[in-house]
Amino acid sequence: MSPMPVPGGDSLDLDSRALALGLVRRDAASVLTPNSTQKEALADEISRHVPILKEIIYPFKLLTVGLHELSHALAGVLTCASVESIQLEPNEGGSTRMRGGIPAITLPAGYLGSSFIGAALIACGFDTDASKVACLVLSFFFLLTLWWARKSWIAWLTIALMAALIVVCWLVAHSVALRFLVLFIGVMSCFYSIWDIIDDTLDRKVNTSDASEYANMIGCCGSRFWGAFWLLISVVFFAAGILVGIAAFKDDWSTQASKADNFLGGSP
Repeated sequence: MSPMPVPGGDSLDLDSRALALGLVRRDAASVLTPNSTQKEALADEISRHVPILKEIIYPFKLLTVGLHELSHALAGVLTCASVESIQLEPNEGGSTRMRGGIPAITLPAGYLGSSFIGAALIACGFDTDASKVACLVLSFFFLLTLWWARKSWIAWLTIALMAALIVVCWLVAHSVALRFLVLFIGVMSCFYSIWDIIDDTLDRKVNTSDASEYANMIGCCGSRFWGAFWLLISVVFFAAGILVGIAAFKDDWSTQASKADNFLGGSP
C-alpha cells in the first residue's frame, strides 16, 4: 500500500491512520462510558429528583387538562350546546358538562382542540411578540375556563399561578423567558393530548373514553381505530407547530428584544 503524504513531510499509511482513529474512538468511548458505580450514582440522582420534577410540572399538567376541557366546551358553544360546568380534579382528571350540541364534534374536541392549541403555542414560542399575542389569547381562555369552572378551586389556583408566571416572564429581560414559557406550555399540551389518546384508547387502561363513546355513537370501526386516527391528527398538529414556527419567525435575539420593548409597553 502506497504511503499517503501528510503535512510536515512525514508519511503515514492508511492502515496506521485507521488504527489510530480506532484507538482514539475506543479511548473516547471508554472515558465517556460510566462505570457501574457511576451508573448507580446517576440512577440515585434521577430517582431523587424525579419526584421534584413531577411537582414542578404538576401545575402545567393541570393546565393542559383545563385546555382539554375548555376545547370540549368551545366545541359545544360552536354547535349550540349549553355548557353547564367544567370541573378539574387534583388527580389530573377533568370533566365538562353540557346539554345539546353535536357529539360527533364535541367528543374529539378535547384531544384535538388541546393539541391544536398546543401546536399554535409552539409556533408562537419561536418569536417574542408572537408569544405575547399567544399569552393574550391564553388570558381570554383562562377567563372562559374560570367562568365555566368557577366552582373548581383547582382551576382558580392553577390559572392564578399561570397568570403570575406569564406576568413575570413578560416583564423580565425583554420578555425572553416568555418565549420558553409559551413553548413549554405548548409542548405539554401536545404531549398530553398524544399520551392521553394512547393511554385511553390504544392501551385501553380505562373502560370508557371519548373514543369509545364516539365509536358507539358512529357505530363502526371501534375505539382503537378512532384513537389511532385522532393520534395521527395530533402528531400532525405537533409537527406543523414546529415547522410553522421555524418558517415564520426568523428574527435574531436582538431584533426580537427591540420589538418586544415596543409591544404594549414592553418590559421595563
